[in-house]
Amino acid sequence: MIIFPAIDIRGGKAVRLYKGDFARETVFGEPEEMAAKWESLGGQYLHLVDLDGARAGKSMNLDVVKRIIDRVNIPVELGGGIRTMDNIDEVLSSGVQRVILGSVAAKNPALVQRACAKYGDRIVVGIDAKDGIVAVEGWEVSGNVEVGILAKQMAQVGVKTIIYTDISRDGTLEGVNVDATAQLARHSGVKVVASGGVKSIDDIKALLPYEKSGIEGVIVGKSIYTGTLNLAEAIRVAAGE
Repeated sequence: MIIFPAIDIRGGKAVRLYKGDFARETVFGEPEEMAAKWESLGGQYLHLVDLDGARAGKSMNLDVVKRIIDRVNIPVELGGGIRTMDNIDEVLSSGVQRVILGSVAAKNPALVQRACAKYGDRIVVGIDAKDGIVAVEGWEVSGNVEVGILAKQMAQVGVKTIIYTDISRDGTLEGVNVDATAQLARHSGVKVVASGGVKSIDDIKALLPYEKSGIEGVIVGKSIYTGTLNLAEAIRVAAGE
């Protein structure tokens, strides 16, 4: 199982939000410094989110993303406001390995299908939800569709990997929603990356039994920034060591 250290970018800085609330932000410094730190601790893949882009509907921090790519030797994936084929092309040509499509998946599945046809498994869909209902536009608007229905639709258009975030737990350190994530993996038939609420090594251990059911990884954010989770230990446990 892959551990994805998260770097959320807002105003050119690495930040963390509480339950996706832009008014409840903690700044952690320069994104490229954090990227280098997570790589030095064994990070294999970085999960980047352009928070400004999520609100603007287009990538806003690609200069920062490129600095991260120049600094590290591990792949990165990027999400946040990527809603057009031109933006997808721009991001993937910049050196990003995988693009994460969020709001557009619920609103324009035809675009996701075209992107998958062109880029294959370099296209990932992020499904962010609260109480089982998809949220869009930086988590501030309801997408009026159930998580399971959207996931199956994405599988039908060619998506191979879904990142599932429980907004009610994101940034709270209240524990990952194992049951909902495992259920989504089983019912959608695609690989799922868990996200939201990871606090400690116990959360990593709780997800491991579901790896064969389709949970391919977990995103860790606030826990590694505040020290409730040791990244190097999490990577060892996820590898079965």
